[in-house]
Amino acid sequence: MNKIRRQELQKIIKELTELKNKIESVMDDEQLSFDNLTEGLQATMRGSAMEDAIDNLSSAIDSMDEAIDYISNAQM
Repeated sequence: MNKIRRQELQKIIKELTELKNKIESVMDDEQLSFDNLTEGLQATMRGSAMEDAIDNLSSAIDSMDEAIDYISNAQM
C-alpha cells in the first residue's frame, strides 16, 4: 500500500474513533439515565427500551473497534 492510501486510511481511523467516542458518550448518558430510574421504572417498557438501546450502542461500539482494527491491519 502506498503512502497516500495509508494516510487516507489513517484519516478514516481518526474519524471512526471520533464517532465511536460520540456514541460512547450517548451510551453513557443513557446508562446514567437508566441508573437514575427507580427499580420500578427500570422494570417498565421504558426501562426495557433504554436497556435495549444501551446494548445496541455497546454492540455498535464493538463493531467500530473491530472495523478500526481491520483498517489498521490493512495499512501494513
